[in-house]
Amino acid sequence: MDFNDTPEEAAYRAEVRAWLEANAPKSAVVDDGEGGGSMAASKAWQAKKAAAGYACITWPKEWGGQGGNPLQQVIFNQEEANHPIPPNPFTIGLGMCVPTVATFADAETKARFVGPALRGEEIWCQLFSEPSGGSDVAAARTKAVRVDDGSGDWIIDGQKVWTTGAQFSNFGIVVTRTDMDAPKHKGMTMFWVDMSDPGIEVRPIHQMSGGSGFNEVFFTGVRVKDSQRLGAVNDGWKVSLVTLMNERLAVGGASGAGWSQFMEAARGITGVDGRPALKDQALREKLADWYVQAEGLKHTRNRTMTALSRGQTPGPESSIGKVVAATQMQDLGNEALEMLDQYGIISDPELAPLRGAFHASVMSSPGLRIAGGTDEILRNIIAERVLGLPGDIRVDKDVAFKDLPTGR
Repeated sequence: MDFNDTPEEAAYRAEVRAWLEANAPKSAVVDDGEGGGSMAASKAWQAKKAAAGYACITWPKEWGGQGGNPLQQVIFNQEEANHPIPPNPFTIGLGMCVPTVATFADAETKARFVGPALRGEEIWCQLFSEPSGGSDVAAARTKAVRVDDGSGDWIIDGQKVWTTGAQFSNFGIVVTRTDMDAPKHKGMTMFWVDMSDPGIEVRPIHQMSGGSGFNEVFFTGVRVKDSQRLGAVNDGWKVSLVTLMNERLAVGGASGAGWSQFMEAARGITGVDGRPALKDQALREKLADWYVQAEGLKHTRNRTMTALSRGQTPGPESSIGKVVAATQMQDLGNEALEMLDQYGIISDPELAPLRGAFHASVMSSPGLRIAGGTDEILRNIIAERVLGLPGDIRVDKDVAFKDLPTGR
């Protein structure tokens, strides 16, 4: 691994750093708990980045990007993280949905959606998960049926769940079942939909953190044009894979109070023996474990950056990030609240250490262990595609969807 910037990368980092010093917000905006934070501040920052070409650096210049390389995007992200920027409700749209639209839609559709999404004028959501499907995207039962009037239009009926940001999204991509006689991976079709359609109902899910970032979404007689189809009819699994590959990169990590913040808090807390909590040997062993995990993740990311810097395609190591980071975030938060003893129940940001960051980690980390693929799914991916272990036996592989218990 090469930990140093090349001269070209160093010059780009200096350029980015100077732009951020001149343009980045000077004070933080508090997230509103609904998944979008202060929407006005978020949109303003996104528009400012887009005007300077920093919104999606790797996108072509005709789309508003720089036509840059992935490492330049990594450098910008690293430098941006040093500033109190507002929450980002555009990650799903720009990281997953719009790239899918750009890959499979016609030129007119791309011209319509790419620019507004890049500038933060429109927000997208991803409508994949369903109540009976879990992490199995191919178990989708939401149906799309052609209208028998010669128009070529489709009618969508069904339900999605755990849809992040649906309550403030303008558009979404939805995977549907279009052939009940085909095996589950071969009878799906994807469409883009207007979330303001009267047949779409969004019901926020109240989470234990107090927010409602996730939603149930119901489709009742939603009519879409065939031009809203992404990819070929019954080829939705292929289209979904493009989206899911982008999703793995977009949610590859977890944000929250880390081991260094925990150690700092432990220095100022007195244990049951009257000494600083940091002197407790069992606690120090856990800190050591978290440090080793954090360093492993950092250097795994460095491997990816090195490959990008050399113009190579990164390997499958990016699949490791979330399954380790989200679990560590949950363990660390739980241990921090135990360390605070009776004061651990105080979650008021004005009173709790790190403005309640440990409490936020405890409340949000279970969701992170599900979002973007459960721990179990990611471990299967690592086992089969990284370690080369035998795949799970899938008895439903060649069975018509209508003949599956969940397909009735």
